[in-house]
Amino acid sequence: MKRKIPTVYFFLIPWFLGVVLLKIVPFLISFVLSFTSYNLIDSPSFIGFGNYIKMFTDDPIFAKSIVATFKYAFITVPLVLVVSLMVATILNFKIKGVNFFRSVYYIPSILGGNVAVAILWQSLFANDGIINMVLGVFNIDAIPWLVNPNTALFTIGLLRAWQFGSTMVIFLAALQNVPKSLYEAAEIDGAGKIKQFFNVTLPIITPVVLFNFVMGLVHAFQEFNAPYLITDGGPMHSTYLMNMYIYESAFTTYNMGYASALSWVLFIIIMVFTLMVFRSSKYWVHYSD
Repeated sequence: MKRKIPTVYFFLIPWFLGVVLLKIVPFLISFVLSFTSYNLIDSPSFIGFGNYIKMFTDDPIFAKSIVATFKYAFITVPLVLVVSLMVATILNFKIKGVNFFRSVYYIPSILGGNVAVAILWQSLFANDGIINMVLGVFNIDAIPWLVNPNTALFTIGLLRAWQFGSTMVIFLAALQNVPKSLYEAAEIDGAGKIKQFFNVTLPIITPVVLFNFVMGLVHAFQEFNAPYLITDGGPMHSTYLMNMYIYESAFTTYNMGYASALSWVLFIIIMVFTLMVFRSSKYWVHYSD
């Protein structure tokens, strides 16, 4: 008797092909190419660890991109977490028109890092932009937001913080699932709203904090659109993130082997930091039994 193959497996075939052809195969090919010199025209030539040795011993641009990427991650991840949790807490209250405000705060996440948003950000933070015009009203000198290496990366990070909608929605869902009985017990014990937040709300939603933290960390290390569209990596490579260097190595200088090596270094960095976060989670993440 022939065994019938469940219909669901036929529907999974497009997903399976997509994962294999667009994820696993390129992943493995990039690993092989990272040990070669390849310019997309000539055949790849094996050079062993040459790309990696050059990267860590004779490439100052790599060092600058690593520093910029770490700074960007350390600026944006905590900022997005704090802002999104704060807004989600406010929008969790039963206030009039709350659904409208939830939609409005989510809109920036839909816009993403497109060209229109980049032009808007350039206009806002230009030397003669709206932000400096507002500062001028208070007799504050204009700040060179995008042309000063000390402020350019922070300005780019503000754009990421502005697009906190997705993280906010996840926090909002977690806040709405906190048992009301815990707040009632805290009120009986005399805890105010602030104590309730830090002693009841925050411990309950720590698994969601962990999820948003990891996702934010991965997205920060993979950022490309904002620095590429707004500052093009400048000034003085202060916003030249790793993904920009990978892109230019692959499609500007056509050094595909070196770009593959850069990609694998970035992958290892993301993996190490993600594992560190998960290892630390046993000390601050609380799961309900």
